[in-house]
Amino acid sequence: MDMLGATRSSGRLAGLPDSHFIDGGWAAAAAGAMMETCDPGSASPHARFAAGDAEDVARAVDSAARAFPVWSRALPRERGKVLSRAAELVRQDAERLAIAEVLDSGKTLAEARGDVAGAARTFDYYAGAADKNEGRSFPLGENYTSFSVNEPVGVSAHIIPWNYPLSPAARSIAPALAAGCTVVAKPAEQTPMTALILAELLHRAGLPAGACNVVTGTGAAVGAPLAADRRVRHITFTGSTATGIGVMAAAARNVASVTLELGGKSPNIVLADCDIGLAVENVAGAIFENAGQICSAGSRLVIERALHTEFIERLRKRVRALRLGHGLADGIDFGAISSAEHLKKIAGYVEGAKARGVEIVTGGNATVDPATGRGWFFEPTILDGMAWDDPVVQEEIFGPVLVVQPVDDVDEAIAAANCTDLALVAGVFTRDISKALRAAREVDAGQVYVNEYFAGGIETPFGGNRRSGIGREKGLIALASYSKTKSVTIRI
Repeated sequence: MDMLGATRSSGRLAGLPDSHFIDGGWAAAAAGAMMETCDPGSASPHARFAAGDAEDVARAVDSAARAFPVWSRALPRERGKVLSRAAELVRQDAERLAIAEVLDSGKTLAEARGDVAGAARTFDYYAGAADKNEGRSFPLGENYTSFSVNEPVGVSAHIIPWNYPLSPAARSIAPALAAGCTVVAKPAEQTPMTALILAELLHRAGLPAGACNVVTGTGAAVGAPLAADRRVRHITFTGSTATGIGVMAAAARNVASVTLELGGKSPNIVLADCDIGLAVENVAGAIFENAGQICSAGSRLVIERALHTEFIERLRKRVRALRLGHGLADGIDFGAISSAEHLKKIAGYVEGAKARGVEIVTGGNATVDPATGRGWFFEPTILDGMAWDDPVVQEEIFGPVLVVQPVDDVDEAIAAANCTDLALVAGVFTRDISKALRAAREVDAGQVYVNEYFAGGIETPFGGNRRSGIGREKGLIALASYSKTKSVTIRI
């Protein structure tokens, strides 16, 4: 029986790591404690792993600090070769990584396979960037030579979210290593497996011992001491705005820099002149991919009234065709919610909306896998005719719940798009390039997608404005987070 068949049969993936990865090898928790990770699709544990604490964090940071002089002084092209080999190893181990991601997170196997392919591409991209982190020269006149060099900041911390365990790990670890930094990563306690596997693959690719360490455990026991360690010079965090504020405060005490990718309540603006079929597919994908558990999900539909009735009916039919079930099952479009706790949170928002008399177009209920009667699932849901100040418009639900804000024209659409404190992403669907460019200019967001939601790739910078974050990941600009500029001026 192949790997996928064996996992489907047993509910477990053989050979998953159960220890931290520190100093180039597996390391048990200092206190000997263990935790369970659950399969959201079956609502049952599927593996055990090390429950770390401050002592484990200190060991990992010690290791990263020792490795820093070795890795930072490696020739940039040699760092690039290691990252290129890592990309190939990720591809070779793609099926194991994808299955582990499904069991930890509840997403579909197709989504997980896409995440793995994206992670490999990320390491390819930063392999090519490692020897292009260039300085500049400054024209001070013929009696001076003045130039700058970019130096790695030192030990970097990476606090990884549960909704995309592998993708954010790759998009921050790869540029950090390309710049010459060393890494201590803390995956979410719900989804630790792919970060651990990735660390081992990086070591096999030729990364020196200690250059990438992974410590597993809770945010309080591992994340907090990692963020507070004075030897950590940059923290990359993806997660909620409230937790990000705490991370930023911890970094400030040590005058460390941060990249924060935080919450979103992103609008999808659909104007009456759009390609309706294209817009329906993109609006559905923007909110129902990964069961809506995406910071940049298009969780608000801002739509012109002239198109509203037809569009909502077509969207309702599209959503009702989604096939819900365990992520490893065949023919599944829509996976599980990450935990019972998060399912309760999503249900609470929708029940509150029902109590306020909000129209439920479709969905609106917690449910289970129809094939097994198990798991943590929530029906894909559309709430129509929302007041701009309603909690489900203003607050991030982080689930498969689309809220609809009808508007009269492009001016009101832009105002509606900007009506929250969050400003991560926006989508615009129109055939009028002038309207598209105007919306791209006037909607406050870190990135704007026109006629394709989630357009772009590792080459395009990503990050939020206002309470959606600070700094940018992806693209060459990400190297700046892990670099410090030194200027040298010589009198001739």
